[in-house]
Amino acid sequence: MTAATNDTTADSTELPTHEVQLSEVAAGKVRSLLEQEGRTDLRLRVAVQPGGCSGLIYQLYFDERLLDGDAVRDFDGVEVVVDKMSVPYLNGASIDFEDTISKQGFTIDNPNAGGSCACGDSFH
Repeated sequence: MTAATNDTTADSTELPTHEVQLSEVAAGKVRSLLEQEGRTDLRLRVAVQPGGCSGLIYQLYFDERLLDGDAVRDFDGVEVVVDKMSVPYLNGASIDFEDTISKQGFTIDNPNAGGSCACGDSFH
């Protein structure tokens, strides 16, 4: 009975996880950006917020905070954090980084997006 209580206590201190994937290329770019900042306490936060012409926009930024209900996954030393409200919108999404003549930046392939605007910055 004591072992079960200890297991429950251990589980309650663990942070929930999410189903967002981060490619090796994107993880490498995040590491590079963090090295440039000289910060080891930052995580990549991915969120969905109201806005854009299709209704929802992605937010990607570095954050030192962990908020109540945040879901966290580690990708070889790069922590990706998703807030509890954004998790359902982002489950199964994959983040990559493109560096070509025509495009440079992070891209998100989200199977939950019903459609997006012509510019690709927002979705519904």
